[in-house]
Amino acid sequence: MAQRSKAYPDNAPGAFFVDQSCIDCGTCYTMAPKVFRAAGDHSEVRHQPDESQRLRAAMALLACPTASIGSDDKTSMREAIQAFPEAIEDEVHFCGFTSEASFGAWSYFIRRESGNVLIDSPRAAQPLLKRIEELGGVATMVLSHQDDVADHAVIHERFGCERIMHAGDHYPGLERYIQGDDPVELGPDLLFIPTPGHTAGSACLLYRQTFLFTGDHLWWNPKRGMLSASKNFNWHSWSRQLKSLEKLLEFEFRWVLPGHGTPKRTDTPLEMRKELERGLEYLKRL
Repeated sequence: MAQRSKAYPDNAPGAFFVDQSCIDCGTCYTMAPKVFRAAGDHSEVRHQPDESQRLRAAMALLACPTASIGSDDKTSMREAIQAFPEAIEDEVHFCGFTSEASFGAWSYFIRRESGNVLIDSPRAAQPLLKRIEELGGVATMVLSHQDDVADHAVIHERFGCERIMHAGDHYPGLERYIQGDDPVELGPDLLFIPTPGHTAGSACLLYRQTFLFTGDHLWWNPKRGMLSASKNFNWHSWSRQLKSLEKLLEFEFRWVLPGHGTPKRTDTPLEMRKELERGLEYLKRL
């Protein structure tokens, strides 16, 4: 729980604050950029939320993986708890309740008639698990790579879901491992795409040729205004990651939904392809 006595002095005065347990995962200022911002090696409250921003700020507080955000204003907390999983578009939702075990990586929930899907693992917070249970539980959990597994075992025990990951990361104890570099259909609307590079077993999941869940493979960088990836935080092979990014040009999608970094939506798959080509051109020069 955040402690007012350990709050950073650069927080804007008022009810909301960030304390020194912050790991600067970026969740709060990605969710509520009008309230929070990056401040070097931590986040801070840039402006206290007005009435229109209070719910969003409360949701960011709940999503924080280290409980580093505190508030004396509890008026929106009940509503914020009920807001997760948060609808992004159609059947796709953001889980919130990120986990310190995955450095605040975002996880996503797809509600579908043929079985709900969880992409990467959120924190196993009881309010979230109860809400997911009300929405039909989880049939399949796709894990993008070994860094973002968080509370997968607790969620598997609760819902009995099949956990799927690429074999390249050699992560033990799951129900199914994908081999090789070829895409694998998990259903008529789900395509598992191996994208080695960030780790040996990194993978993306494509849903309905619209939503691409990318783990730590690809994200939108608002400072550069382009799709991006990290050469510094690469645990396997940068050259392979670049090849895997090129491989994504073969597929159609309008959304990039990452574990870390900012999501990106375009109106058409062609626009997204152009964004990916532009990002690749920059990344190849690094």
